[in-house]
Amino acid sequence: MAFILASASSRRLDLLTQIGRIPDAVVPADVDETLQCDEAPQKLAERLALAKANVVAEKHPNDIVLAADTVVACGRRVLAKPADVREARLHLALLSGRRHRVYGGLAVINQRRRAVRTVLTTVTFKRLSDEEMRAYLEVGEWQGKAGGYAIQGRAATFVKRINGSYSNVVGLCLSTTEIMLSGPLGLAASATD
Repeated sequence: MAFILASASSRRLDLLTQIGRIPDAVVPADVDETLQCDEAPQKLAERLALAKANVVAEKHPNDIVLAADTVVACGRRVLAKPADVREARLHLALLSGRRHRVYGGLAVINQRRRAVRTVLTTVTFKRLSDEEMRAYLEVGEWQGKAGGYAIQGRAATFVKRINGSYSNVVGLCLSTTEIMLSGPLGLAASATD
């Protein structure tokens, strides 16, 4: 069986490479990421990871497919990838001086089984000045990032505290991914049907 990463994220590919889990192919999955009515952030992360895995597994039914999704939430409010700099500024202003949660949904599918997990990391930002936000927005690092920031980039200076997996905030919890990929048939022992 080939190992397929169902993601367009270069960060996820880099993280997998870091632990020696180099995919045989990278196949982005195009799914509707719209939040459903009253959907909790954790359920959104799980649903999107599984939807991405299912889309790619249909095209690669004999392979192991790994998919992930990252959801940033402040309370029950989901901070998706900002559409523009105005929305990115709103995200940063909301996160400034507060704690938020990053949910990493992971799904692994092969011919017979599937496993879905969610990893939670809490991140606390320092209070950001208008100048810090302006400078960050100017470099454009917020583009395509859930919550409007990249912890592995310049936003690292915003982080006052982190509780949980750093790699989860980057885009893929490596410890959970390794457990899922090293289990029987490439899945963790306690998979769901």
